[in-house]
Amino acid sequence: MLQFSLKKPPNTNIFVQISSALYLHHGTQAYSSACRCQFNYYNVSNSYFPLFEACTNINQLYQLHGHMITSGNYRNINLQPKLVSKYTAYGNMEYARQLFDKTHKPNIYLRTAMINGCVRNGLCEEALSLYHQMNADGIKADNFIFSSVVKACANLSALQKGTEIHDDIVRAGFELDTVVGTALVAMYGQCGEVEVARQVFDKMRERNAVTWSAIIGGCAMKGKVSEVLGFFNEMQMQGIQPDSVIMVSVIPAFACLSDLQYAESIHGYVIKSGFESDFAVTTALIDMYAKCGSVCFARKVFDKMPKGNVSSWNAMIAGYTQNGCAEVALALFSEMQLQWVEPDLITMASVIPACAHLAALHVGNCIHSYAIRCGFDSDVMVGTALIDMYAKCGSMDGSRRLFVRMAKRNVVSWNVMIAGYAQSGHSFEALTLFREMQLQGLKPDSVTVVNTLPACAHLSALQQGKRIHGHTIQINLESDVIVCNALLDMYAKCGTIEFARQLFDSISAKTLVSWNAMIGGYGMHGHGKDALQLFTQMQQEGIKPDNISFISVLSACSHSGLLDDGWMCFESMIEDYCITPSMEHYACMVDLLGRSGHLDEAHDFIKKMPMKPNVVVWGSLLGACSVHGNILLGECVLKYILELVPENVGHYVLSSNIYAKAGRWNDAAKLRNTVEVKGLKKAPGCSWIEINNNIHSFFIAECDAYD
Repeated sequence: MLQFSLKKPPNTNIFVQISSALYLHHGTQAYSSACRCQFNYYNVSNSYFPLFEACTNINQLYQLHGHMITSGNYRNINLQPKLVSKYTAYGNMEYARQLFDKTHKPNIYLRTAMINGCVRNGLCEEALSLYHQMNADGIKADNFIFSSVVKACANLSALQKGTEIHDDIVRAGFELDTVVGTALVAMYGQCGEVEVARQVFDKMRERNAVTWSAIIGGCAMKGKVSEVLGFFNEMQMQGIQPDSVIMVSVIPAFACLSDLQYAESIHGYVIKSGFESDFAVTTALIDMYAKCGSVCFARKVFDKMPKGNVSSWNAMIAGYTQNGCAEVALALFSEMQLQWVEPDLITMASVIPACAHLAALHVGNCIHSYAIRCGFDSDVMVGTALIDMYAKCGSMDGSRRLFVRMAKRNVVSWNVMIAGYAQSGHSFEALTLFREMQLQGLKPDSVTVVNTLPACAHLSALQQGKRIHGHTIQINLESDVIVCNALLDMYAKCGTIEFARQLFDSISAKTLVSWNAMIGGYGMHGHGKDALQLFTQMQQEGIKPDNISFISVLSACSHSGLLDDGWMCFESMIEDYCITPSMEHYACMVDLLGRSGHLDEAHDFIKKMPMKPNVVVWGSLLGACSVHGNILLGECVLKYILELVPENVGHYVLSSNIYAKAGRWNDAAKLRNTVEVKGLKKAPGCSWIEINNNIHSFFIAECDAYD
């Protein structure tokens, strides 16, 4: 017995209220049924059915339930499933479960209502438990129950449980049922087993639009573009016209092609088929054009739509952000508010990365304040975007404060925080956070590994890197090429170049990043010939080098003193690959010339640069002047450097060393005096040592520039 029904007497006016509602919404026949129910409810329990349909809110359902209890009809086996179904429809699973549990030997209809309600309200584990209990009670499931529990498995991505239930379905003879078959196709598709989904699909005798939508959606989810387009064409050949749900599944497949011509063709089909007025379809078109890199076409679709739907604004803002038009994304966000369209969680998650892209901390702070006022800051997705924004704006303290205050953190939140630390040079903190993540029982994924390994490389923490490598093997990521590239880079930077080469050779599908990492590793350790050999092999295998490839090989030539080879690579980059040299390429060439003792040639090279040289370029030449004792050129270079960075104490020290080597102690003393007058200090030194798998950091106290 429910507690509320004992405390509150039934409201007799409920019949008047519900009868009036029935009259307004269902006509005179339903009204007459309600009137008969009012006078015959003691004897005709089925007359409650129109009243159930007329209940428009949970309070009316409470009153009707209370009347059923006082009238003795609450035990009616025909009414119980309907009552449970209505409670689950209003989301009151507590009352629904109480009703179910108090029923002695619930029949299949009541079990169906309860299982359906659990799935509808996201209680999928409970739905599966009820299914297993039903089997234990010796009650055979029907097609409705099977379709519900299969959907529960899909929502949980529980492939093994879904396969077991599939076996039950086969034994029960429902495999060819259209409703059950459609649920199986959807379940296998959502679990990534597209081939199995196809096998179930092919066995089905009858397929409706929902079935086709399930198989197309499963293929789209796995990125199987050709299969999506194939099913789409096959469906039309069989005379089944796609609905908006299918179109929303098909359009993203065209986005994956990244081909504007294909995008325009599906857009034409949308117009021809009359879907242009459907918000979901046109929003998918905006997203498709944005992913094809055509924000202009996306904007044309957006401008034709009514402006009251928040989803279209979200798609357009996200499209601008993804295509590097961060300022336009922020302007559109402002326009959205002027149009009185209320932003939602997706809006926040789309506009915050625009602030991160622009490193616009002030604007990010304003949007953060807005998110707090709207109550969006407690959402994991929005909180994670804010953490990432503060990190990319250089405010790691802000990121950390948000991260600590988050009530719920998922793997993405940890990944963003670890990446923020690693990319901002806080490698020790990144590794500490990685260990804390594991201690809290969260399983790192491939993104976690890729974000953490650079921190190991920066600290030369080889043992930590090996432990992470072992973790990748445990979670079956050793074949992931992105993870392998990160491992390769880590081993190379930690000095184990031979193992890095073994890992490189084991990668079956090498990417350009793989080649660049290995070439850079060889160059870092002075194996210039090996780097050049690998660079040549890469070209022979048809891999076209990019600007990073040439930075790696030029750096390798510089560290090994291979001047002629370096010049050949530099000229080949311009003439053979039409790559315009960047500041990094020029800095590599200056370093190469300087290390080889060609100081005047390096100086002339700098003068001919098509851009104003930065401090890195001049610093490379100043270092070479120090090594080779060229005082006159060193003095000239120092003037250029001090114009760019007058407060950098390191360049004063280098110049002072040049004077000291030449015995010009008075000039060295003048520089020392200048440093003291300006109050310049060396940045505190820091070093790390790894003992028993733990990293220990050592800091040198602040000292004078010449200490």
